[in-house]
Amino acid sequence: MISSESLCMGCMREIGNEKKCPHCGFHVDTVQEPPFLPVRTVAANRYLLGRAIERNGEGITYIGWDLVERKAVNVREFSPAAITIRSDLSPNLQVMLGNEAAFAEMRRSFEEMWAKLVKLSGLSALINVTAVFEDYGTSFAVYDHFDGISLRDFLLRSKTGYIPWEKARQLLMPTLSTLGTLHKNGIIHRGISPTTLVIGEDGKIKITGFSIGEVRSAGGKLNPQIFEGYAPIEQYGSEAQQGPWTDIYAFAAVLYRALIGSDPIPARERAVNDRLMVPGKFAESLPAYVINGLINALQIQPNDRTRTVEQLRAELSASPSVTASGEQFNRQQASGNSGRQRPAQKKKKSLGAGAIVGITAGAIALLGIAVFAVLAMTVLKDRIVIPGKETTTVMEDAELTAVPNFIGRSYYDIESNPVFNSNFKIKSQEIYSNDVNTGYIISQSVEPDTMVGKGTEITLFVSKGKEKVVLPDVVGAKFEEASARLTELGFEVIRSDTTVGNYTDGEVIMVSLTENQKYDVGTKVTLKVYVAPTTTTILTTTRPETTRTTTEATTEETSSEAESESKTGTAEESGTSAESTSAAAASEN
Repeated sequence: MISSESLCMGCMREIGNEKKCPHCGFHVDTVQEPPFLPVRTVAANRYLLGRAIERNGEGITYIGWDLVERKAVNVREFSPAAITIRSDLSPNLQVMLGNEAAFAEMRRSFEEMWAKLVKLSGLSALINVTAVFEDYGTSFAVYDHFDGISLRDFLLRSKTGYIPWEKARQLLMPTLSTLGTLHKNGIIHRGISPTTLVIGEDGKIKITGFSIGEVRSAGGKLNPQIFEGYAPIEQYGSEAQQGPWTDIYAFAAVLYRALIGSDPIPARERAVNDRLMVPGKFAESLPAYVINGLINALQIQPNDRTRTVEQLRAELSASPSVTASGEQFNRQQASGNSGRQRPAQKKKKSLGAGAIVGITAGAIALLGIAVFAVLAMTVLKDRIVIPGKETTTVMEDAELTAVPNFIGRSYYDIESNPVFNSNFKIKSQEIYSNDVNTGYIISQSVEPDTMVGKGTEITLFVSKGKEKVVLPDVVGAKFEEASARLTELGFEVIRSDTTVGNYTDGEVIMVSLTENQKYDVGTKVTLKVYVAPTTTTILTTTRPETTRTTTEATTEETSSEAESESKTGTAEESGTSAESTSAAAASEN
């Protein structure tokens, strides 16, 4: 039986007494700092947490170990970086002031989504979700860990970078069926991409990367995670609603990538200048109904797009109704009508430049179900342009490309985006920032929208978050010395005096923060300083050369007055006695 003490916290494989894992290279002494939970944290008294393996604006995924089932699992923590913090002092997640209501609402969405996924466990293309629980001030979800590679890596490792339709059909159509079941249960993924589709050891794809909708849309409270080239226009903050058609666009973009070998042009760029196209060599080999299905599913505007998984599946399987629809589309194209009227649907708006079939100098015979006749309108040399709203002249592949605006995006998303990696040589440099969350881009070495050659090196300056410093022990030091030391480190010092106790005057006797702990630069720290009590006297000047206290003056004046009164009294007594003697003598005479 495997002991949890001998497990590597990086991959959950048994390594015995080894310090460094021979499988993944993780070292047993690795420290995992906030906002991540420390390695070997136990959640819900059941799940041993290891290394953090993924993070986005919604939360963190850890590799874990189920202490009851004794198996590796993945544990997803709801931990939205934009509105929560976790300190070194406590593992509990803390909500930033003023964000309590938003946190509660999004946490409820997180729990509801994962609870639905628990009930759907067993679907062939879905990760096996087993539990949802609360701990450390937030919520968690658990699903089985499985070894595999992303579809992106699978395609990059292939000799050509793409796969034929038959292979793509076998690989991706089960995913489409599972996606339809998710939609029927109210779950919209919003992040389908070659990165979130993972091929297991059995050669089958599983859908991963589930997150709540708030992190998959621009302009909200959370730092968005949007997959360029695979996210439709409605995820970029447009007024259009999101729904099953959002995932349909993403799935079609994945299919395009698998069949063509390059990422689709991002939706925002297509909305301005639609240049999405199928190169001629692929158009010659792909079935016409597959191209037609891609055209309909990759429409820019949601209302023009394929609306349901069932409809897309029918188009990709060349059902009789779809074939008839394609023939009608061909007749309309031949008559110069770039739109296509479909039963019970609005007329399709074009998606790129009108359906244009590129063929080589000689005319290619239209055989079978007329691969090119379905889309033919204008004969070109190399390619088919995915139809769009306005006619676009087909040009040779541009040698220059515009630099995107990376600022404010997650570096993880950019690093894992195959479009960016194929067009640019991305490098990173980490710097501290008080304003930008950890892992997000502060600035870039090449300005956005600059036209550069393919492979141009771009340095992205990535936030390390706020700089942290260790608070030294200054208790017992003089305030001036302690204050200067802390200020130099970046703390904001506040003084608080007290006369209680028996210390040296000016001595720091207490600090508001814990020494030897890390804090953000700029953190306020209060120093309690002992001030020795003193006697206050009021000075009175009686002569230029003599200064006496009020008490002394009053005492002397009282004595003088008493002495004067005593002398006066004696004199009066003497006078009275003389008068009496004189009166007595007169009487005798």
